[in-house]
Amino acid sequence: MWRALLTVAVLAGAAGVVGLFVSFRELEFVSDGLVHAVFPGLVVGATLGGTAGLLPGAVLAAVAAAVLFTVLERRGGSDAAIAVVLTGLFSLGVVLVSRQEGYVFQLQELLFGRLLTVTEAQLWQIVVVAIVAVAIVGFGWRAQLFRAFDPAGFAAAGFRPLATDLMLGIAVALLVVAGVQALGVLMVIALLTVPMAAARLVSRRFALLIPIAVLVPLFAGALGLRLSFEWSVGTGATVSPGAVVVLILVGLYALAAAFRLVPAVIRGATVGGRAGIGAP
Repeated sequence: MWRALLTVAVLAGAAGVVGLFVSFRELEFVSDGLVHAVFPGLVVGATLGGTAGLLPGAVLAAVAAAVLFTVLERRGGSDAAIAVVLTGLFSLGVVLVSRQEGYVFQLQELLFGRLLTVTEAQLWQIVVVAIVAVAIVGFGWRAQLFRAFDPAGFAAAGFRPLATDLMLGIAVALLVVAGVQALGVLMVIALLTVPMAAARLVSRRFALLIPIAVLVPLFAGALGLRLSFEWSVGTGATVSPGAVVVLILVGLYALAAAFRLVPAVIRGATVGGRAGIGAP
């Protein structure tokens, strides 16, 4: 349980930094594509090298997909083109895994992860990959901010947009690789996008966005692990802790949206009431 919570903490810290630019650049759909593109790399890596081959296979697939999606976006590729690529790669992964014995269990494991069975070696792999992803973004921090807020000015100032985009894409890809071992292919995207989306609803201060985006999944991770344990032991059901963590993340986002919406509704009602009082 402690190792699982530490895994969530590492991923939350890295996702808070990288997710900032994913949100500012509105790259959530591209990030989802990267998650799906990693799947065939995981399958090939597991087939060739077992558990030890998961990370190398995922890294190769993720970096290749990051470069591909960046080039597609730079050349004016539509969401439809990205959707075709990601569905094709994901289907390729399903076909590859279906050729193995016991593929249903392997497919479930790759899709939904195994948060409670993360080994010490896997935890260190996650830590190293997450640090590299954050370091890539930190190295080009000013350029990433400039690119996010003023793309035209960024290019006019002599910067290279393609290099900056590739750095962000590779950082996202590495974070996907780090998270997919614990949370699975379908759930890592929530950790990368939902906390920052909730943070932007709660606060407009730039300095608070990353701390909030880190604290939200930490709270969700601790509560999700506790609830999944209680439900599994108390009811005898097999509850996926990763799925519970993601559901709590979504619930926290819904609360943040309500927090943002209620004051606006109150202000609208107040203004409408004043207008009605002053009307002839």
